[in-house]
Amino acid sequence: MWRGFSHLLKKDFRMMISGKFFLLALLSLCLYSGYINFVYAKLDQKIFPVCLYDPQGRLPDVSEYVTKLDSREALKAACADQYSVGIDLSHAEPEIYMLSCGMETTDHYRMAWGEAILHGNVDGQAERIGANTREMKNRREITAEFLFFELTAVGFLGLASMLFKEKQMGVIRVHGILPVCRGVFILSKLLLLLCSDLVFTILLTVINLGVSEAVEALVGVLLQAGILSLIMALVGFLCAVRLPDFKQFSLFYLILAVFVTTPVFLAGQTGMKWNWIVYHPMYHLFEAMKGAFFLTPMTKAPYYLACAGTIILLFLLSYQTLNREMAKEG
Repeated sequence: MWRGFSHLLKKDFRMMISGKFFLLALLSLCLYSGYINFVYAKLDQKIFPVCLYDPQGRLPDVSEYVTKLDSREALKAACADQYSVGIDLSHAEPEIYMLSCGMETTDHYRMAWGEAILHGNVDGQAERIGANTREMKNRREITAEFLFFELTAVGFLGLASMLFKEKQMGVIRVHGILPVCRGVFILSKLLLLLCSDLVFTILLTVINLGVSEAVEALVGVLLQAGILSLIMALVGFLCAVRLPDFKQFSLFYLILAVFVTTPVFLAGQTGMKWNWIVYHPMYHLFEAMKGAFFLTPMTKAPYYLACAGTIILLFLLSYQTLNREMAKEG
C-alpha cells in the first residue's frame, strides 16, 4: 500500500506543478505581503471628526480635532455623512448629535469620542492597542483575514481542480481497477495540499509579522490553518466527485463565496452584529484564526472535538462517494 502511496504522491505533486498551483500560491503571497507591508500596515485612520456649535463660547479650549460651526443647520449638514460627531452647546444641556452609521460598535466609539471631546479627556490618538502597536495590530488583523480566505479558496478549489483534471484524463477509471486503497487516493491529495498550505502559512506570517512575533503565534496559527485546510479540501473533493463538470462546480463555489464566507467577513471586519452568526461554522473557524494571531485563543475542547468529527465525517463521505464514482466508471 505504501509503495502505491508514494507513487500517488509523486503523481499528485506533478499535477500540482503542471497546474501552476505553486506559482499561483507564490503570486498570492507576493500580492498579500505587498499590500500588507506597503498599504495596510501604514494606514492611520483619522479619528472621527467633531463639529461644534457653541454660540455662547462655553467651550473655550477647543481641541485640534474640533471644527467650529456657526449654526445648528451647519452642524446637521456636517453630520449627514454618518461619520462625523456633532456637539451642540446652544442649550442648557450639551447635546451630542450624530446619525447612526448602521453599526452599533462604531456608533458607540463615535459617542465615546464626542463625550471625551466635550469633557476635555483627549490625550491624542492611541499608540498602542492592548499589547500591540497600531501597526502590529493592523498586521495581525489583516494577515489573519487574508490567510483565512486564501486557505478557504485554495483548499476548496485546489484539490477540486486536480480531481476534475484526473476525471477528464480517465485517472479515476484506471484507479478503479488498480489494487490501490481508495482511502490512500484521497490521503495523498490531502497531505500535499496540507503541506503546501502550512508552508504558505509560515511564509505569510513571518513576512508580515516579523520573525519574533511570528514564532510566538505560529503554533496556534498552524493548528488553525491545518484544520481549515483539511475541512475545505475535503469539502472541495466531495463536491468535485459529486458534480459532473467544472462549470457547475464554479457556480457552487460562487454561492459558497457569497453566502458562506461574505457574512463571516462582514461580521469580523466591520463589526456588524447578527445574533445568528454564532451558528455559522465558518465564523468559529475565522475567530479561532484571529485569536491565534493575537495570542488570545478563544477555542476550547468542544471546538476541537467538533473539528475532528467534521474532518472524519467528510473523509468518510468522500470515501463512499469516490467508491460510487469508481463503480460507475468501472
